[in-house]
Amino acid sequence: MTAAHLPAPTGRGPWRRIVTAFGLAMILAGLGVLVWFAWQYFGTNIVSKRQQAEIKQTLKIDWGKGIDSDAIGLLRVKRFGDDFEAPIVKGVDDGALARGVGWDTNSAKPGQIGNFVIAGHRVTHGEPFAKFPKLKRGDKVVVETRTAIYTYKLRNSGTSITVDFTTSWPLWDVPDPDARGEVQTRPVLTMLTCSELFHTRNRSVVLGDLVKTVKKTKDNTKTDADSKTTAPTPTD
Repeated sequence: MTAAHLPAPTGRGPWRRIVTAFGLAMILAGLGVLVWFAWQYFGTNIVSKRQQAEIKQTLKIDWGKGIDSDAIGLLRVKRFGDDFEAPIVKGVDDGALARGVGWDTNSAKPGQIGNFVIAGHRVTHGEPFAKFPKLKRGDKVVVETRTAIYTYKLRNSGTSITVDFTTSWPLWDVPDPDARGEVQTRPVLTMLTCSELFHTRNRSVVLGDLVKTVKKTKDNTKTDADSKTTAPTPTD
């Protein structure tokens, strides 16, 4: 075959390689998103629930020895399920919220006069507050510490108060937008979580008041979400 009969270059070779490379890149990107989604919404739950189980086990061992643990207490909410029990850990950063329900260490301790502030994930990382929207006014929230069991009664439902994540009044001593700078005179509770399942700026807020305190004894070491106890006399 002479040079005059050679086929003319079509010019499609480089473009085909570019299109193929782009297509492969898109496929890999898609797979990466799927892997990230699977990790966030499934993998983190498995890891966090295992961590929370270990934290609860350690806490109960420490309490049995009469000493405080890294976690400050256990949270029980019957509306979240008869068997719901989550450790309350110090801090509300990402690391703390991956290990359980987080306690704002700048707020009051359980049962103390002041605002006891806790937060938790609705999805991912164990999702302890997955059923937050189901909370109703009058629901009981039980917090057990090494020395006492505190029962709070909610003032509002899990969907009635929504604020931007930059809103600070839920963290105030008196959690009321009109109460800046006021001094709290009773023990109250604030619980926060994301308002929507996926990324959002909004936070859902419920508030509660302490209605019952039971000092723990050897015969009384646990209560259910209705705070039904039979051993000691409660102090209100």
